[in-house]
Amino acid sequence: MRSIAHFSLLMLLSFRGLCQNEKSVHGHENNPWYSNTDTSQLNVTDAQWKQVLPPDLYAVAREKNTERPFTGKYWKSSTRGTYYCAVCGNLLFRSDAKFASSCGWPSFYEPGRTTAVRYQDDGSYGMHRTEVLCGRCGSHLGHIFDDGPPPTHKRFCMNSV
Repeated sequence: MRSIAHFSLLMLLSFRGLCQNEKSVHGHENNPWYSNTDTSQLNVTDAQWKQVLPPDLYAVAREKNTERPFTGKYWKSSTRGTYYCAVCGNLLFRSDAKFASSCGWPSFYEPGRTTAVRYQDDGSYGMHRTEVLCGRCGSHLGHIFDDGPPPTHKRFCMNSV
C-alpha cells in the first residue's frame, strides 16, 4: 500500500512538472509579457513583439494576416478547455462557447469575459467588417459576424496560429 502511495505521489509530481513546462513547450519562454493571470493592458511596440514572437504568429497577430482556412490548430478541435491569446496569454474564449462552423477557422459565440477582446472597424479588402483584437495586447485575432448560433447569434471567427 505504501508503494502505491509513493507511486501516486511520483505521478502527481510528474504531471505537475509537465504543466509548469507547458509555457516553454509552446514557445513563450522568451516572451516576458506572456501571462495567463496578468490582465493589465500592455504597451509593447511592434518592434519589441517582433523580437519575441515566431514569424507566423507575428504576421497574423501584429500585421493582421490571416492563416489559410481549414489549416489552423484549433479549427475543428473539440478539446475542452480555455483558449488564450498566443501573444500575451490573455484568456479569450472557453470551449463551451465554441461551435462547429464551415468557415474554416475556430468559431465561438462569446468571449470568455467582457474585457477579453475589443472591437475595431475594418475596411480592408473593400469589405466592412468588425475586427476582434485581444483586450490586453491589441493583437489581431480575427473578425466577428452576426450569423452565429443562439444565445448571442455572433460568430467570432478566430485565427489559431
